[in-house]
Amino acid sequence: MTEPLQISFEVACAVDDAFSTWTERIGTWWPADHTISGSLAEVIFEGRVGGRIYERTPQGEEHEWGVVTDWRPPKELGYRWHLGFGPESFTEVAVTFSQLDKDRTRVDIEQTGWERLGSAADEIRNRNRAGWDSLIPHLCAALERGE
Repeated sequence: MTEPLQISFEVACAVDDAFSTWTERIGTWWPADHTISGSLAEVIFEGRVGGRIYERTPQGEEHEWGVVTDWRPPKELGYRWHLGFGPESFTEVAVTFSQLDKDRTRVDIEQTGWERLGSAADEIRNRNRAGWDSLIPHLCAALERGE
């Protein structure tokens, strides 16, 4: 069994800002090289349980990334994640936003369900860890810019 991927970091903003930047303004910080098409026009994160997470290319093509399973703004968020895989090969991402003080929030990510990926689970988990490590600075920069 592949261990859950757990990541924690702090951002310099209030919890409401961190949550809404992650969800409502994901397109301001998500890099095109972390998409299916590589030519990102926009990323859509539908803010509700059952909401879709997907990219829309400049040509109007849509590529599904996941579906929202937990929606409790501004503290908790969960989704099935299958970016680059079919929807049957999803992992589960849980994100918790904890206010540390007026202008500081801790973000905790836990990604589980690697067993659905079969023998490639460990390799894909390691790639996802590298992916998170490269995405988090984009989120932090967007928050610093006030996006």
